[in-house]
Amino acid sequence: MSDVLATLSASKPRRLFGLGVLLTLGFGLIYLALARPPSSVGWQIFLIALGALSLVLGEKMRRATLGKVVLTAEGLFDGEGRVLAPIAEITGVDRGPFAMKPSHGFTVRLSTARGRGWAPGLWWRMGYRLGVGGVTPAAQAKVMSEALTVLLMERDG
Repeated sequence: MSDVLATLSASKPRRLFGLGVLLTLGFGLIYLALARPPSSVGWQIFLIALGALSLVLGEKMRRATLGKVVLTAEGLFDGEGRVLAPIAEITGVDRGPFAMKPSHGFTVRLSTARGRGWAPGLWWRMGYRLGVGGVTPAAQAKVMSEALTVLLMERDG
């Protein structure tokens, strides 16, 4: 990786709020299923499974939000150096109010499908789109999206 142009990491208050919501939902559903079991065993199993899924997603989000997204002249990378979107494959950046994007983030359009990936609270990738943001500060995301736009303008002349 070359020089880092911008970094995007989770905001502590947003991270804690997101984790708190997921963990409260998970424990609440499991408590509800055990303390006040529904009349059907199927519903009880469903509530326990949904609660367990919420707890698993909370742990996945906890781990993911310890990382970061990094912009270099070569493209977007996660904190471990994995390529999220090489600059040669980026065709545009959407950050408007009506763009399908994460909260306080932006979406990157790609020329080739890069496969699916997800770091809850930081980024997601599906097909020709990469969403960056979530529990991140809006100011960091804006700086990163503007720097990426400048890189694309320099690349395209």
